[in-house]
Amino acid sequence: MVRDDDCVFCLIVAGELESSPVYEDDDVLAFMDLQPVTTGHVLVVPKEHRPYLADVDEGLGAAVFRAGQRVAAALRASDLPCDGVNLFLADGEAAFQEVFHLHLHVFPRTPGDGFRISADWRVRPRLELDEAAARVRAGLRTSTA
Repeated sequence: MVRDDDCVFCLIVAGELESSPVYEDDDVLAFMDLQPVTTGHVLVVPKEHRPYLADVDEGLGAAVFRAGQRVAAALRASDLPCDGVNLFLADGEAAFQEVFHLHLHVFPRTPGDGFRISADWRVRPRLELDEAAARVRAGLRTSTA
């Protein structure tokens, strides 16, 4: 099992730091976020230390998202306020990743809960979208993921 002794999530997986677990299987651990966006905010982490999304093979990535889907269903079935669910994964510092051990945020949403992502939501011209699509396709041809 790959581990980083300086990683808070590795220490939680190893049971060396306390957590409030909600789900566990052979590949992942899901536990309550210490700084929740909303009540019920859960983190799903691979048990192996994998800093970025590119460090996770398809099987482990599927396990993380499968657990996230189960947690989302559990949030909806629980008596916590939950009219919707967000899944959020920050991959890299520019994406606001703060703990460099891959983790999927799963948190319940209610109207007026205060969480907001601010961006420039303008509709873009088709030419701009087509050009960006071509660049992504080129990346797909050269990526190792």
